[in-house]
Amino acid sequence: MRVLLAGFMHESNTFAATPANRRRFDEGSLTIGEAMFPVWREAHHEFGGFIEGCQTHKLTAVPSVMAWAVPCGPVTDDVVEEVTAKITADIRAENPDGVLIALHGAMVSAGFASPDTEVLRRIREALGPDKPLIATLDFHANVTPEMAAYADALIGYQTYPHIDQRACGLLAAGLMARTLAGEIKPVCAVARRPMIANILGQDTTREPMISLMKLARREEAELGMLSTSVMGGFYYSDVPCMGPSVISVADANRELARSAAEKLADAMWAVRRELYVPCATPEEAVKAGLATPKGPVILVDLGDNIGGGSAGDGTVILAELLRQRAPSFIVALFAPKAVEECRKIGIGGRFTGKVGGQVDKMHGDPVEVSGVVRSLHDGLWVETEARHGGRRHNDQGPTVVVDLDGGGTLVMDSLQTPPFSLGQLTSLGLKPETAHLIVVKAAVAYKAAYVPIASRVIEVDTPGVTAVNPARFTYKRVPRPIYPLDAMG
Repeated sequence: MRVLLAGFMHESNTFAATPANRRRFDEGSLTIGEAMFPVWREAHHEFGGFIEGCQTHKLTAVPSVMAWAVPCGPVTDDVVEEVTAKITADIRAENPDGVLIALHGAMVSAGFASPDTEVLRRIREALGPDKPLIATLDFHANVTPEMAAYADALIGYQTYPHIDQRACGLLAAGLMARTLAGEIKPVCAVARRPMIANILGQDTTREPMISLMKLARREEAELGMLSTSVMGGFYYSDVPCMGPSVISVADANRELARSAAEKLADAMWAVRRELYVPCATPEEAVKAGLATPKGPVILVDLGDNIGGGSAGDGTVILAELLRQRAPSFIVALFAPKAVEECRKIGIGGRFTGKVGGQVDKMHGDPVEVSGVVRSLHDGLWVETEARHGGRRHNDQGPTVVVDLDGGGTLVMDSLQTPPFSLGQLTSLGLKPETAHLIVVKAAVAYKAAYVPIASRVIEVDTPGVTAVNPARFTYKRVPRPIYPLDAMG
């Protein structure tokens, strides 16, 4: 049996100014055909799970395309058309027995509120009505009912930080093998409630998500069930399908799938108030971090969460660290112009200038810094552990390390890079475990890498396109009323 493997993944923040154009996918991953195997085979990612699963179940993997870009603004329509056309052309040319595709589920473009749904529709059209189509989704997918109509099964990550991605791909490949063998006939259903799940409350190592996930695993074990996925949703996308959902996959019994999904959606609605997590102001966070005897203290810059589509050059916490004269800290900042200047200055040279606040005006003003260029780097590293995002080969572009006057360390890179891996720092010769304060521009995804070395974590309510409080945003396409923006009992 021959199974076509494809991937088209982007988390689109409709409040972010930078579009996800062809260049962004070139910088991320745009691999075609056989070239996908060396890049993704060993990755802790669902695509690696697809490849391993095909080998395990003796399915012939037919490679199409794997397209991925760092979260930012909506994807341009030309990229949607290019990647989708490649996948559907390969389906028609190769005539596979089934398709496994890795989607994010929170992609947005000018032409489509849910390009993921459109991709599945076109694949189903090219594949025909009877061959299996199974898709994996990111935990933050904004899932539409139509996705469940086009796909035989939708399988979502069940961890945040996402460390089960490879397992998710293996599960999908296993279901594909069983379907092709005639053992099962998967059908799926989606249930949702009019609510927003706070990004910190979506953390699957916190209650109430811990209990919701336990309930999902119990439902999944019921006779006739194949998979149950609790999805957190992505409230930085202003789209009609925004919000958390539940996906249930059953064996040839759509009513069983529907009732299981509705039951778990009711359970999520019942704990909606518990999903709120309070946060410190920047001033409070830095003060508390300095008062903590032992580091590293992780300061989480929620408003500048790169993994959610933010700029990566927010200066609010950096400015506060300098104001309070913090003697030992590490801040990584997207600053390509400053990197270029430092490379001209050279190691040992003195850099003085304004950094940050360049992408937009939502994440703080540029901050004047001064210090000595410690080192220059190509920004490449390999992550061997299971980390959020599942990427093995990482690239933050040309990067510099500057020792600031006063004791802080400023890392400046040329590609917006989420802090999912300690390799972002250790590849530069830094020892993050020795810093007293470390700023991570994230929400939850950093935890798999940074919590093991942290003495304390302080989440900071900073402004920006990934602000923790959804009330900061003006939604135009989200159906109302919706909790917690509207009073709903």
